[in-house]
Amino acid sequence: MAPAGYIRDVVERVTPSVLAARAAGRVSADEILAEHVKHTVDLLLDRSRLLAQRVVDGQAAVVGLCYSLADGTARLVAARGLDLPVASAL
Repeated sequence: MAPAGYIRDVVERVTPSVLAARAAGRVSADEILAEHVKHTVDLLLDRSRLLAQRVVDGQAAVVGLCYSLADGTARLVAARGLDLPVASAL
């Protein structure tokens, strides 16, 4: 049985990232999470023409981070509008 309500919405948003990660040979939870963060950053730009235009014009940037609760560190996995080195897949 498929999940319902809010849980279904969350699952439907995460599923494309999980499938893309697996298709690229990524299987660990950290790799799948990083793929989801990248997908979400791109989705924000796809869904907001205003935000996308601001990024193109150099007035804004969108970054995606993976945060580790265990040690309190954050790792950059996606950057649009900034020239930053992005961490490679784990």
